[in-house]
Amino acid sequence: MTQLHDTLKFELLKTNDHAKYEIHSTLEIRQLLRGLIAKRAMMTAYIGDSDRSFLTAILGLSPNESSLALDLSNDEEMNRSAEAAANLVCITQLDNIKIQFMVSAPRRMLFEGRQGLISPIPQMVIRLQRREYFRLAAPAAHALNCVIPSVDPAGQTTSYTARILDISGGGIAIVVPPKGVAFEPDQMFPDCRLTLPEFGAVSVNLKVRNLFRLTNRQGIAMLRAGCEFVETPDSVAALISRYILKVERGRGGRWRNL
Repeated sequence: MTQLHDTLKFELLKTNDHAKYEIHSTLEIRQLLRGLIAKRAMMTAYIGDSDRSFLTAILGLSPNESSLALDLSNDEEMNRSAEAAANLVCITQLDNIKIQFMVSAPRRMLFEGRQGLISPIPQMVIRLQRREYFRLAAPAAHALNCVIPSVDPAGQTTSYTARILDISGGGIAIVVPPKGVAFEPDQMFPDCRLTLPEFGAVSVNLKVRNLFRLTNRQGIAMLRAGCEFVETPDSVAALISRYILKVERGRGGRWRNL
C-alpha cells in the first residue's frame, strides 16, 4: 500500500482556507530555507509544468539571502532542460511536514566553488502543517476504508469505498474515487461509515476541507481530500481516539503532527 509519507509531488487544488498553507513573509521563507540546508533535505525539482524531475538539494543562500543555489542533476540533459525552464517546482519535507515552492529563471553559475542552479528565493511557500490533532498514517497491515454515500442527479443513492491515507481525532484524508462522485471544499457527506479494525464501524459526517493532487515515487497520481469530522458524538470521537492510541502504541508511539 502506498503511504502518504511516500508521496513526493503534491499540488494544492482547492481549499476553503488557502491562506493558512501559504508563507509570504521573506523572513519566514529564509528561515525555512536555512532549515532545509541545515538538514540537507533532499527535494524533487519538477521542470516547469512537466512531470520531468530530478533529485536535488539547496547548496546554500547568497550572502544577502536573496538567491538560493540548487545542486545540479547527474543527468546533463536534465540540467540543460532545467536551465531553459521558466521555473522549477521543488517538493520536499522538513520534520515530516511537506513543503512546496517554485523558483524562477534558474541559471547555471558557480556557487562557493561548485556549479549550481541559481535563482531568486521563492516569493511564496506552501507548507502543509496543522497542529490541532495528531495524525496517524493508515497502517500497512490492514486497509482502512470509509464508505461514502452520494446522491446522483437522478436522486439515487450510491455508496463509494474510499481508501483512508491518514486519520486523526479531527478527520481523515482519503483517496478520492476516480469517478462517480464530485468533491469540492465545504461539501458535506453525512452518514459515512468508517470501519476501525478491532473496534467496529462508526457513522461520521464528513466535510471536505481541501483537495491535493499527489504523485508518488512510482509516478502514480491520485487525488487526496482532507475531510473534517462534523458533529461527532463523544462516544464516536472516543472510539476513534482509542483506535489511534492502540495503533500508535503498537508502533512504539511515533507521533507526527497533522
